[in-house]
Parts: sequence; structure tokens; C-alpha cells
Amino acid sequence: MTDYPQDNLVRAWASPDAVGLRAASAGDGNTMFGHFAVFDVWTEINSVFEGKFLERIAPGAFADTFRDRRGQIRVLYDHGADPMIGNKPLGSPDVLREDKTGAYYEVDLFDSSYVNDLKPAIRTGQVGASFRFKVTGEEWASPEKATRDNPQQLDERTITKVDLYEFGPVTFPAYADASAGLRSRTDEFIAHFLNDPVFVARFKERAGPAVVEQIQASLPTAVDTEEEAPTEPDDPDEPADGGETESAGRRREWFKQATADYDAHLARLERAKQ
Repeated sequence: MTDYPQDNLVRAWASPDAVGLRAASAGDGNTMFGHFAVFDVWTEINSVFEGKFLERIAPGAFADTFRDRRGQIRVLYDHGADPMIGNKPLGSPDVLREDKTGAYYEVDLFDSSYVNDLKPAIRTGQVGASFRFKVTGEEWASPEKATRDNPQQLDERTITKVDLYEFGPVTFPAYADASAGLRSRTDEFIAHFLNDPVFVARFKERAGPAVVEQIQASLPTAVDTEEEAPTEPDDPDEPADGGETESAGRRREWFKQATADYDAHLARLERAKQ
């Protein structure tokens, strides 16, 4: 299962339990709390960049990263992509732990104007929680028959260990089906790297040039625009010309179209504001 990306993946959880706000136990600030990930819930990942499969997070996946990377984990709004807030941290995570539900957090929010602007949306449940991470432990299975959780017999990934980079509230559009659930937002994160130089510059300030270069090296390369985009291969591991898997080459084609669709979506949002 080496054809599936593992680093700089983004998941968002749209649930009333994802983000909440309450008075801090001390001082005049507020505490943002909730779960940004849930355990043992199968989620269909249908991503241009990542592929299509089922995924769940196993209990214990965050234990090491909470212990070893606590001082490096940042709390940001929309992963630093918001044009007004940008890289500014929302607060410091006072509590990071696993419980029976999933990855639980409590953040002492800073007393600043850009954080205060977000509080009404948090209080009224208008945001979800999103996190960016690297998969450092995983188990794959290919089911032999359809099940209730996996009627399409997709490959199944169980994430057993992660490195957590950042998490925080995020506003995302409503989905056609149920509003609660875990979703991949990796395509949107990568689209910023392909189309938003301001985001890349802010990210470089936060993470450093080496991290940015590493991410950019992993992105889909340009393809010949004269070529007609092929259809999805029957065998995702079948080698194509040039030595790469056919699914990897076609994923580049799909991603090129996805970034164009993303740009068109942003343009529609801008026109709606006018």
C-alpha cells in the first residue's frame, strides 16, 4: 500500500463535540475545548491527492505525539490560511490527551482582537475542528466481501500512530449528507500550496524553508495539457510508462482538475460577497 500519501494529511470533524467554548478556570480568558479526532469510526476518504479508501484512527495513535511533540503543536485557525488571521496562534494547548472518544484538547485562548472575532462562531457551533498530521504507523486490509461499513470493498487503513503538527477550528461548507463526520481536507491544503503564494510564505515563516521544500517536492508535477485525462485504472498498482504506478500518474491529472475547480469555487465565493 505504498501508493498512498502519508505526510501533511488534513482531516476535519464537523460535529457539535468538535469545538466548544467556556469560561476559563482562572483569569478573564476563555477555554476552547473539544475533540479534533475520534477513534474507531470508519470514514471514506475520497481525495484527489490521497486516493479513495476507508480509514479509521485507533486508540493510542496520539499518545506518543502528545508526549513528545507537545511543545511543537500549534493551534491555528484554518491551518494559517485565513487572509486576516494568517499565522497567528489562537492560544496554547493546556490539555492534550486521549479519552474514550478520541483526541481531546483544551486551549487557553489569547486575549486578542483576532481571537475575539472568532468567539461568536465558536459559541454558536459554526465551526468544526481540523488537524494536520503525518501517518507514522498504519495497518492495511483488503476486504474479501462487502460489509455495512464498507459496501464498496475499499481498501481499509487503520492509523495506529501519528505525528501531529497543528489543529484548530475551521469553517467549511455544508455537505449534502449528514453534517457530522470526519472528512479529508488534504486537497484544499495542497491547493493552497499550488495556488496561494501568501499562504506558502506564511507557512514558511511558521515551519521553516526545509519543510516547505519537502512539501513542494511531494506535490503533483505539471502534466501535458494537450493530453486527454485518462480514466481511473482497474489496477491501481499496475506500472505505467516511466516506471511510476498508473494511479500516481492519473492522480496528477485529477489533481490538476481539482485545483482548477478549487480556484473556480473561490472565485464564486468572492463574487457572492460583492
